[in-house]
Amino acid sequence: MNVALFVPCFVNVFSPKVAECTRQILRSQGCDVAVPLDQTCCGQPAFNTGYWDDAVPVAEHFLDVFGKYDHIVSPSGSCVTMVRHFYERLFPESHPRAGEAHEVAKKTHELCEFLVGTLETEDVGAAFGATVTYHDACHALRELHVKDQPRRLLQNVSGLTLIEMENPENCCGFGGTFSAKHEPVSTSMGREKLDGAVGSGADYVVTTDSSCLLHLHGLVEARNIPIRCLHIAEILASRETES
Repeated sequence: MNVALFVPCFVNVFSPKVAECTRQILRSQGCDVAVPLDQTCCGQPAFNTGYWDDAVPVAEHFLDVFGKYDHIVSPSGSCVTMVRHFYERLFPESHPRAGEAHEVAKKTHELCEFLVGTLETEDVGAAFGATVTYHDACHALRELHVKDQPRRLLQNVSGLTLIEMENPENCCGFGGTFSAKHEPVSTSMGREKLDGAVGSGADYVVTTDSSCLLHLHGLVEARNIPIRCLHIAEILASRETES
């Protein structure tokens, strides 16, 4: 299967290991994985801030880079949501590239939904000896309906125990520029999320988006909280029975 790995900005800059793990997982499932080196941002930051005219050429470059592949997979529900749902606003029917944008959107997938929904696998042969709790990242949950897929994958990881936290669907407070413009509210939401994670008794809080994890990790360090943050791709690529 011809698959292109879309590496979001947050992953590229702050957690490149997540991209490496995603590639490893996809290859282990028989995918022929390409990592286009000329890829850039999907345009979400400009779009979310209201600069749609600036987002269009960035999105057009995304179409140029990824249009030729059968599937496009990314370890980020947020960026996949941008392509799948918000490109239709940048490329309305009157736009000459609307059809192309629609086709690219249809074949762009978040990692967990691709594994479970397209490859029809719930066991990627991972091993990770720890207890984890799962945070439902907003875009993955609300726009892509990714909820059961990550949990089913985690439940098949050897040595792993999945414990549900209180209110797993509550936002962590990151929200892109929201965390910068509304820092007190964002911090309060993050603290509440971590209270639920710590209260579960888990060793790790896990999710699909590095942006959420960056926000939570900062709060973990600031408060010296006894829990660690990890992207689900890092667990699914693990073969360690003891963490």
